[in-house]
Amino acid sequence: MVLHIGLFRSPILLKEELFNMGLATFKGGIHPPDKKTLSAGSSISETKPPKIVVIPLSQHIGAPCNPVVSIGQEVRKGQVLGEPAGFVSSPVHASVSGKVVAIGEFPNAMGRMVNSIVIENDFREEWTALKDSPDYMSLSPEELREKVKAAGIVGMGGAAFPTSVKLSPPKEKPIDAVLINGAECEPYLTADYRLMIEKSSEVVEGLRILMKILGVQKGYIGIENNKPDAVAKMKEAAAGSENIKVLALEVKYPQGAEKMLIKSILGREVPPRALPMDVGVVVQNVGTALAVYEAARYGKPLIERVVTVTGEGVRQPRNLMVRIGTKVSDLIDECGGFTEGVAKVISGGPMMGFALGGLDVAVTKGTSGILVMPEEVVSHTEEFGPCIRCSRCIDICPMGLMPSMLSVLAERGHYEDAREYNLFDCFECGSCAFVCPSKRPIVQLVRLAKSMVKP
Repeated sequence: MVLHIGLFRSPILLKEELFNMGLATFKGGIHPPDKKTLSAGSSISETKPPKIVVIPLSQHIGAPCNPVVSIGQEVRKGQVLGEPAGFVSSPVHASVSGKVVAIGEFPNAMGRMVNSIVIENDFREEWTALKDSPDYMSLSPEELREKVKAAGIVGMGGAAFPTSVKLSPPKEKPIDAVLINGAECEPYLTADYRLMIEKSSEVVEGLRILMKILGVQKGYIGIENNKPDAVAKMKEAAAGSENIKVLALEVKYPQGAEKMLIKSILGREVPPRALPMDVGVVVQNVGTALAVYEAARYGKPLIERVVTVTGEGVRQPRNLMVRIGTKVSDLIDECGGFTEGVAKVISGGPMMGFALGGLDVAVTKGTSGILVMPEEVVSHTEEFGPCIRCSRCIDICPMGLMPSMLSVLAERGHYEDAREYNLFDCFECGSCAFVCPSKRPIVQLVRLAKSMVKP
């Protein structure tokens, strides 16, 4: 049976038919070593409260927040520090109680200077007043959406798009499905895996809240098939909810990218330059679903998140519940420090993360992992070869692009020409660079081209 589902949507198979044909997936992709066993067995544990937190006023896509506190002011956990400066923005809150000791620019994971608020922890753990709602499912969609907005929740899979904006689609783009991304396809990272194991009921409740806000009847949780215990846990948590399906997906990078996940689960293709809402879908991360539940139930703002600290370069890889604003150096200490010969520390995973210039960078809402790489696994090749037209990057590109052409055009300074090859459809997954025999820095060249032309 085939369903025709409207503007911009290709025919899709019903879910049961799709999965009778085998594990759902998408065209292209790669299979890098997953390296998840380093931290997968580590239960989520609380970190020691940091002495100092540095909380950026821009931890999301969109306008930075405006500070609403001043130097010397005493603040409590959960208190608003910065208010949104536009529709696409999100408030930030204090993750500790204490005194504001500085407001100024500090570097983020990408090396940019970002206006931030520094709080000295008084270790009293005093909370600001929160609005508890035991019967949260009786609230209206508007009230639930406002709770999500007030909590400062953003996408926690890395993109950090304000969740309240995703939950406010225009009327001409009705949503009929909510997808929870439990793929966690990035090598090394296991934060979402541990959340699905330890907080499965809360994640499912978060999905139910998202479905109510958007007024949809179908919810899906997609998990790569190399996490059978997470699949089982989530199915157990969703038991009795016929409108929520937990689905095992083929193990392939980048299975967790929004457009790939939509293709794998629903068979819908998001057109070039379009958004998931253009095909009637909203996608949220596992951690985001948990944060939505905690905001709706307890009124808790997003002041902490699970971070995987892992890699062969750290002594005790772990999954930690970390206060927003904690310095990376504190997390390294929490995990026993470095092993010998550390070459690189990355915020995020090895495919899409950013190498840090120092360890004083703060954890933000979008920090999914801290990866420590030893010398023997890091390539220091500064020279790269010419494109040999082997087409490997074209064969595996999940977006169906021509990465070889994009890199050559960027290398020669033909940035406007790169636009004609759908430059902005590239979401920089790094699959092309992974398979390139000439070791060309394709992703970096794409980023260069993007920075030189207007979207």
